[in-house]
Amino acid sequence: MTQTDNSAIVATPLNGHIGAEISNIDLGRPLAQADFDALQAALARYEVLVFRDQDISLEAQIAFAKRFGNLSTHPFATNLPDVPEVIEFDNSGRNPAGPTDSWHSDETFRARPPMATILRAKVVPPYGGETVFASMTAAYDGLSEPMKVYVHRLRARHDFKPWRHMFAGSKAARMKLIELEDEFPNPMHPIVRIHPVTGRRVLFVNPQFTVGIEGLKEDEGQTILNFLYRQAMVPDYQLRLKWRPHTIVMWDNRSTQHYAPHDYYPHRRNMARLTVEGGPVDGPVGDYEPQPENPLKLAQPPSQDTDEKLLRPFERAMM
Repeated sequence: MTQTDNSAIVATPLNGHIGAEISNIDLGRPLAQADFDALQAALARYEVLVFRDQDISLEAQIAFAKRFGNLSTHPFATNLPDVPEVIEFDNSGRNPAGPTDSWHSDETFRARPPMATILRAKVVPPYGGETVFASMTAAYDGLSEPMKVYVHRLRARHDFKPWRHMFAGSKAARMKLIELEDEFPNPMHPIVRIHPVTGRRVLFVNPQFTVGIEGLKEDEGQTILNFLYRQAMVPDYQLRLKWRPHTIVMWDNRSTQHYAPHDYYPHRRNMARLTVEGGPVDGPVGDYEPQPENPLKLAQPPSQDTDEKLLRPFERAMM
């Protein structure tokens, strides 16, 4: 467990790469500055923060989210009419969920993708309905050095492709699609972005929104992208979260992807989501210099043989 000098908040890591459960905190109350600073540092370090037993109102969730920045309004989701920054996921066998069963980082079709997402569980099914998170920082670290050298200079194009089908058919719908294409004109993001807090490198492509690599033929780019997409599927990099009522999860969109299986039908799953806008810079930043030393990197367990490099099982099999 880790604790800051000026805050009583405790972060308990959930595994060696991603996730921490946060205790000694009540998100229904305004955060002291020391507690807010501790959460910011924990989010950058652990990438996914889990808060249990937080029976708070929507207003309190909004107030908490706004401490981290302006809230964004999703252009395609089911937003609450009176509070458009809130997305309500209310799904069951009669109302299947949207395209959440695909690995993605939220809204990378924006020129400035979100900084973070905050999801509050109100109704959870008796089984299923979990969310799987992947550390794309760990995924980058797991690449071979030649692959790192190759991909870190590339940029990829992103698109709101999961919702394009909504604008087929009528002339009015096609005109609306043209307006949206002007608003979200396929931004190019670095395939390897630099996290603005930790300075670590992160794989920043996902199968839901990435559509091609700048300068490569379509089949060349798709081959590289398919390989990079598979890195999120490595269990070593994942956290599988079991929801309970009044659980709140905050994740760093700059360094994670997530996948929400539709495995709970016909039962109901009801969640409230808020998304914090990206920073003031002009979108994700790449860097071609050697990777900086990361002061927030989690300590690795000591090797029994200090002269032997620590290897994951699948790496040992390749030796």
